[in-house]
Amino acid sequence: MKLNITATLDYRLGDPVDLMLHIEAAAIPGQAIVAATLDVGATEFFARVAAQDMIGDRIWLRSGGELNVRYAATVEIERVVTDYRALAKVPMHRLPAEAVQYLNESRYCASNKFMHFVHDEFGGVEGGAKIGLMRDWIEQHFTYVAGSSDAETNALDSFVERRGVCRDYAHVMVSLARAAAIPARVVSVYALGVEPQDFHAVAEVYLGGEWHLVDATGMAKEAEMAKIAVGRDAADISFLTAYGDIQMLNQQVTVER
Repeated sequence: MKLNITATLDYRLGDPVDLMLHIEAAAIPGQAIVAATLDVGATEFFARVAAQDMIGDRIWLRSGGELNVRYAATVEIERVVTDYRALAKVPMHRLPAEAVQYLNESRYCASNKFMHFVHDEFGGVEGGAKIGLMRDWIEQHFTYVAGSSDAETNALDSFVERRGVCRDYAHVMVSLARAAAIPARVVSVYALGVEPQDFHAVAEVYLGGEWHLVDATGMAKEAEMAKIAVGRDAADISFLTAYGDIQMLNQQVTVER
């Protein structure tokens, strides 16, 4: 299946600002970039650097005045989708190096604080079946509310409030999985079915020797997502990080079959 993707970002900058841009679909196994264009306008500096786990590129920019970014791509999804609910948990001592770091707490995912809840609520099952119950619990108990969280909201805040946006759902999903000693990371994606259309965040869990995408919002399907970036939490996958003052003028994302 192919996805046609566009992203438009218009920001007003003060003095020249250093920015980290991360909006291109990654060229990785499971998804092929059929065609892509990226226009960032006139900038003082442009350089690509490898992103987390070597999945995709981050782009360093330095610019002032206005930043106008235009990205368009056609991505063919070739991912083999397996029912993660039927998969076994990989014993901790057999985890590969790439997965080990995702057992640990991170800035937005204080997983150790969820251990008692996970034991009490999901203690009767293991592996992918436990992940499935966690995903279903979040979707059933949380309400998707635009603007209900900000850059400081963490998984524990969202768990208490029982509401949030996609990154909040992903943070809670990742925290619950890590509390069950299952490696989990946050992934930014372009996906069909996301309303309103925007950059989307989901969880990815390590089961049966592979990573599997899990969307606790219930909006996106694994076979209909194009990965942009992966990381410990939202701090690693932000589509735009500004090291200075900026003002958003316009931002639009479209994803079509």
